[in-house]
Amino acid sequence: MTTTRLSVTVAVVLLLSALPAHADATDPSQPPGTEPTATAPVKVDPTDPDLKLPEGATLAEAKVLDIKSVVEDQSGDERREDTNADVTFALQAEVLFGKDSAKLGAEARNRIVTIAEEIRKQNATQVRVFGFTDDLGSSAHGDTLSKQRANAVQAVLDQDLNSPSITFDVRGYGEQYPIADNSTEEGRRKNRRVEVTFPRTQR
Repeated sequence: MTTTRLSVTVAVVLLLSALPAHADATDPSQPPGTEPTATAPVKVDPTDPDLKLPEGATLAEAKVLDIKSVVEDQSGDERREDTNADVTFALQAEVLFGKDSAKLGAEARNRIVTIAEEIRKQNATQVRVFGFTDDLGSSAHGDTLSKQRANAVQAVLDQDLNSPSITFDVRGYGEQYPIADNSTEEGRRKNRRVEVTFPRTQR
């Protein structure tokens, strides 16, 4: 069976604001510690007359936004996101586990081993494995289940990679940081996921 893959690439190089400076809003679907850290490669002179700023306006601090490529299979079971800094694989919970379970199936192991091959290719030594659930059930149960699922994925990665130089950061966020609307089953399914993220070294 042939799988159709959808590819979306977003490229943004330099963001300058001619409005009064203000604090950036954080992305609610982005766990702490995973924000891009790139800094602007050029110095901008805010007093340059060619900027033609409106009266009283100031420039926000210049920054570089990651170029982001997202590839998702048609079923939505697996998504790969590449930025300048990181690679993230997101696997839907139904592909990996039974309902309300943290026990991996045979197909799940094959998918995780494919991710391990990419970790090897990138020579990554730091790997984050984060588990997430939808907002059904209690928050405490979601936190526990998401951590158990992240631990299960990490155990397979660790066994396959078999490298003492790799450090894992494993967390269960439960219903925090949804990527879709929890009011629909389709959205809840997307939110039930495990994400594996590591630095991108092969350009």
